[in-house]
Amino acid sequence: MKFWVGVTSNRWHEFLSAQPRLDEVNFWHPRGRPPFTTLPEGTPFLFKLKRPHHHIAGGAFFIKYESLPLRLAWDAFGEKNGAASFEAFERLIRSARGNDAVERKDIGCSILGEPFFFPHEDWIPVTEHFERNIVSGKSFDTSAEDGARLWSAVQLQLDRTPMRPWTVAERPATYGPPLLVKPRRGQGAFRALVTNAYGRRCAITGETTLPVLEAAHIRPFSAEGLNNTFNGLLLRSDFHKLFDVGLVTITPDYRIVVSTRIKEQWFNGRAYSCLHGEALRSLPVAPDDRPRPEYLRWHNDNRFEREA
Repeated sequence: MKFWVGVTSNRWHEFLSAQPRLDEVNFWHPRGRPPFTTLPEGTPFLFKLKRPHHHIAGGAFFIKYESLPLRLAWDAFGEKNGAASFEAFERLIRSARGNDAVERKDIGCSILGEPFFFPHEDWIPVTEHFERNIVSGKSFDTSAEDGARLWSAVQLQLDRTPMRPWTVAERPATYGPPLLVKPRRGQGAFRALVTNAYGRRCAITGETTLPVLEAAHIRPFSAEGLNNTFNGLLLRSDFHKLFDVGLVTITPDYRIVVSTRIKEQWFNGRAYSCLHGEALRSLPVAPDDRPRPEYLRWHNDNRFEREA
C-alpha cells in the first residue's frame, strides 16, 4: 500500500488539532499543484510537522485534489482550512506565497476526509525516514522496509486513537495487511467538487458569476442523500431555492421542468417558465459526476409540485 506524508504548516496543524472532531479538512497548496500527480481516493495522507519538530502528528484520507479560488475554498471549508476567519486564511496564503497577490489566483486543495490528530506525546519521529530538505512531501510504500516500518508505527497510534477513522470501511486485523479507507465526503468537499465538475457554470442558466452559484443536493442529505457529485447540481441561488422547494426539477434526460405554481400563485415567473422543457446548459464532463437518474426521479416524485 502506498501512502503520502505531506509537510504540514505547524500553524495549520495547531489550529485544526484543537477543534472538536472534524469530518474533513482542506490541506492547501498556496502556489498551486502539489508534488504528487494523482492519489487514489482513500490513500492515507499523513501530516509531518516542520522544524523544529520533524514528527508525524496525525493524518487523514485523500478524497480529491481541486484548484479553487481563495474565496470559494473559504466558503466551502471555513475553519477547516486551518484558520479562524477568511482574513486569517488569506494572511496564511499570502505569507506562504511571499506576499504575492492572492485575490485572482487559485490555490491547490487536497481535500481530505476523516482527519485524526495524535496527542503530542504520541507524535512519531521521522528523521530516519524523511530527509529534512524535502519541503512538500514524500511517498512511501509498505512493500519497502522503511515504508512498512513507518506505517507500523502509524497503525500502532491509530489503534490507540479514540473514534479512529476506520468506521467507513472494514478495519483490517491488527498487524494484518493494510487497507485503503473510503472516507466520507463532507459538505465542503461536496461544494468544491460540484462547483468544479460543472465548470463553475449554473446547470440551468449557464451563469458563471461564482458568488451566486451554489451546490445543491438533488436528494437532500437529511433524506439519505449523499455528498457525492452525482447527487449534486450547481445552481444559481434563486434556482437553488426553487429546486429545494419543488418549483423546479430536472428530468432523468436532463430537461428543465418549471411548475405552473410560480405563475399561478405569484402572477409572474416569465424568467423561469421560459426555460421549461429546455436542456441543461451545463453538465459535468465526466459521466460518473453527472446526476444519476434515480436521484432525479426521486426529486420528481417527492419534491416537485406540478400544479397550483
